[in-house]
Amino acid sequence: MLTLSIIITAVLSYLLGSCNSAIIVVRLLKHEDIREHGSKNAGLTNTYRCYGKLPALLTLIGDLGKGVVAAFLSIQICRMLMGSDFQDIHFIDEKAIGYISGIFSIIGHIFPLYYGFKGGKGVLVSCSILLVIDPVTFCIVIPFFIIVVAATKYVSVGSISAAAAYPVITFFVHFFYYDVGIERALLHTGLVVVTSALLIYMHKANIERLKNGTENKFGSKKK
Repeated sequence: MLTLSIIITAVLSYLLGSCNSAIIVVRLLKHEDIREHGSKNAGLTNTYRCYGKLPALLTLIGDLGKGVVAAFLSIQICRMLMGSDFQDIHFIDEKAIGYISGIFSIIGHIFPLYYGFKGGKGVLVSCSILLVIDPVTFCIVIPFFIIVVAATKYVSVGSISAAAAYPVITFFVHFFYYDVGIERALLHTGLVVVTSALLIYMHKANIERLKNGTENKFGSKKK
């Protein structure tokens, strides 16, 4: 049942993750493809720069919502298949299922089945998963992200920095605050490392622009 639960989690999360809110919103409101404008990234920042506040807000709601739904449904399915106390009898607990859901939701967002496997970076999706399964870490990582963006004026620098700090913060929170034990703390941290690696890898173009001094600062708009 554990294997079946993980498979269902992976497939469900990937399919939900493939519903890219930026692509859907821009097509519905502007009849255009966000991937052909601005930085060509199907995400919140590029949507805001190219189309303004309302499309960006709808993108924010959509991408946060699909991550929450994916994590919630995955955990509920695991409870039904393995019993409500499966976290007490299996090495894989609810948080681990949530992280697995997050990984495949992000993969779906980055490589969406419905849009030719060309999507966004997955930052909002990872935030929504984090909010659902680990609000304590969320309350540390998000202010860290905001502080870095405020200091540098680059959303990409904030995203990359937060992704790099995410595993470290996760380990300390889970080991010292949640007191889950070293094995589960390492398991959770290992799954988070996969998420962080995906997020940082998807910012490779931003890293190049930062090196070249051509990265757009927060608040700037580019058609």
